[in-house]
Amino acid sequence: MISKKSRNSMRSVRHERIRRNLHGTAALPRLCVFRSNTGIYAQIIDDDAAKTLCSASSFDKELKLPNGSNVEAASKVGELVAKRAKKAGIERVVFDRGGYLYHGRVKALADAARENGLEF
Repeated sequence: MISKKSRNSMRSVRHERIRRNLHGTAALPRLCVFRSNTGIYAQIIDDDAAKTLCSASSFDKELKLPNGSNVEAASKVGELVAKRAKKAGIERVVFDRGGYLYHGRVKALADAARENGLEF
């Protein structure tokens, strides 16, 4: 009988494969994306110091989103994380899509972050 692995376990495998080559430093931190059924989260991480430099999610009070799990919410989160990164003095990052396909909400977040001044 053929058994199929769950989508999330396959995403974990893809994420581990991506993370072998991606590493955030103080000079070039990692923009990490996590997508759930209810929202989307983004954080900029310095892996050398094991610190989160700034973060944003669709549940932030200042966004006041009625639905946190759509493309519009993802683009708002991308704008917010880019603004917070600028405030923290971060201009360039390396993008970690977290094993998700670069499509839909993940692409919207990345495009909005690029439009608001982050380079990757």
